[in-house]
Amino acid sequence: MTMTAAREAVLMQAADQLQMARRTHTPLQGLPKAVRPTSEAEAFAIQDIMAVAYGRIGGWKVGAAGPEGVPFFAPMPAAWMGENGCLFRGLTHRLCGVEAEIAFRMAHPLPPRILPYTRDDVVAAIGSCHPAIEILESAFIDPQVVTRPEMLADMQMHGGFVAGPAVPQWRDIDWAKEPVTLTIDGAVRYEAVGTAPAGPDLIRLLVYLANEGAARTGGLHEGDWITTGSWSGLNWASPGAEALAHFQHAGRVSLMFASVPH
Repeated sequence: MTMTAAREAVLMQAADQLQMARRTHTPLQGLPKAVRPTSEAEAFAIQDIMAVAYGRIGGWKVGAAGPEGVPFFAPMPAAWMGENGCLFRGLTHRLCGVEAEIAFRMAHPLPPRILPYTRDDVVAAIGSCHPAIEILESAFIDPQVVTRPEMLADMQMHGGFVAGPAVPQWRDIDWAKEPVTLTIDGAVRYEAVGTAPAGPDLIRLLVYLANEGAARTGGLHEGDWITTGSWSGLNWASPGAEALAHFQHAGRVSLMFASVPH
């Protein structure tokens, strides 16, 4: 996206305000109109500014609004990733939103290049497939009432990531028929079949990320995690809760939130 220096300075102000809200645990009602992004492109520019401050990028969250939707994506800082079953603590976990997802880990890099990567190229670069839980957090008091560009700018509500064990023979799974259950403290919050929001073709999201997304990502790297959207919608947990996502063939993954954030 081409923008003026003046507009870029405005978006940097927006990024500073979002980062400050997250770091000082003082959420915003919304961004002031003077610095509010007005398009997805501006929102993604703010994401990229924010990501620099969070250190190494461990991967990307990518999704789409339906099987024909154009994918959109956001960075996942490595510092926000945990091991299966781990405890998340700290005041940054204010909302405790959780989503059941399917994630992939890259075994080989896909650097930017002029010739687009084919689907076979991307599949060959994937090392493993995993069940995952994404934590949803926000710089906003209520991220569901702000404008879509504001929500996207705020790291697309990303707040953490955990992956479960690698799935054997994941290429044989029919994602259109894959059952998933999300439980919080043993209570079923969501149960359905084949609910990947971008449709059952999860690989198309990675192909998009490797090609059209390369201008922002700088290419995919060995070890990058790519998570592909919520199968369970957004569910709210609470301090002290345990969240468990269970896919029939893709396995299970869990995490816990500390009862006292510190």
